[in-house]
Amino acid sequence: MSTPTETTGSAPEAAPAEAPSKRIEGRSPGRIAWSRLKRDKIAMAGGIVVILLILAAVFAPVLTSLLGHPADEPHPDQINADTGLPNHPFGGISGDYLLGVDPVFGRDVFSRIVHGAQISLTVAFLSAAVSVVIGVLMGVASGYFGGWVDAIISRVMDVLLAFPQLLFSIALVSVMPDKLLGLSGTGVRMAVLVLVIGFFGWPYIGRIVRGQAMSMREREFVDAARSLGAGSGHILLRELLPNLVAPVLVYATLIIPTNILSEAALSFLGAGVKPPTPSWGQMLSDATKIYQVDPTYMVIPGLAIFITVLAFNLFGDGLRDALDPKGN
Repeated sequence: MSTPTETTGSAPEAAPAEAPSKRIEGRSPGRIAWSRLKRDKIAMAGGIVVILLILAAVFAPVLTSLLGHPADEPHPDQINADTGLPNHPFGGISGDYLLGVDPVFGRDVFSRIVHGAQISLTVAFLSAAVSVVIGVLMGVASGYFGGWVDAIISRVMDVLLAFPQLLFSIALVSVMPDKLLGLSGTGVRMAVLVLVIGFFGWPYIGRIVRGQAMSMREREFVDAARSLGAGSGHILLRELLPNLVAPVLVYATLIIPTNILSEAALSFLGAGVKPPTPSWGQMLSDATKIYQVDPTYMVIPGLAIFITVLAFNLFGDGLRDALDPKGN
């Protein structure tokens, strides 16, 4: 009688070994944002230009010694004594003066551009920091607490948004003493610019943060923190603020070019740093007197402002898309 299975002398075949499963690594939000940002070539190009501009401002004395001349050193031999214009065409551009010389004094425009970048970027970054700190604190308090706190802060923001910042800045600079709190000359002017631009800029970020805080205060993670007995301070510092990093970072990147334009406008109107300290806005103001006969002197600082603002805007737009949780 046969059995269902017949035994044979051969050993049973071994089951094929399974291929090791591919390990799936989790990615943090930072890595996801960085991978998105790297795919945006325009934003990366803007970021590279921003980094180069910052390096040029930081190492302005080194660049001046290698490629130019001291920013405040006059070179009358480069100026026509009769017309006050550079001897060479295109604003005096030559091998020794890469971007030419300024009219009347003959100072190296390249050196004044890189030193002017120090002024513009310093004022822009510091005033952006002032705006972010005040705006985040006021916006979070207004959005989370609501009620009379929200009403008061919102009315203050409305007043500041309607306030004539430009006129106030000019009036304030005109009455500032030459020495104040250990600062003198250019230091006083820069401190005033930082405080004025930063103080009048915080309502913009305050409104953004307020809206975000109002939407997050009713979220599940905030309710969970409340149910565990967390106080308002813990919720604000540990729950809301970490979730506001992305919009705050994006806004800070986008407000810097606005601050650069504000500093240039104030310097153009004579409310910026004092001469002979170089400033892009001040160079444009000087160029208005001779642009018809020497347009190069107006084009160069204008291009410096344009390229800087464009680079920051392109990088800020790309950073906003990269940090968007709904992005691809």
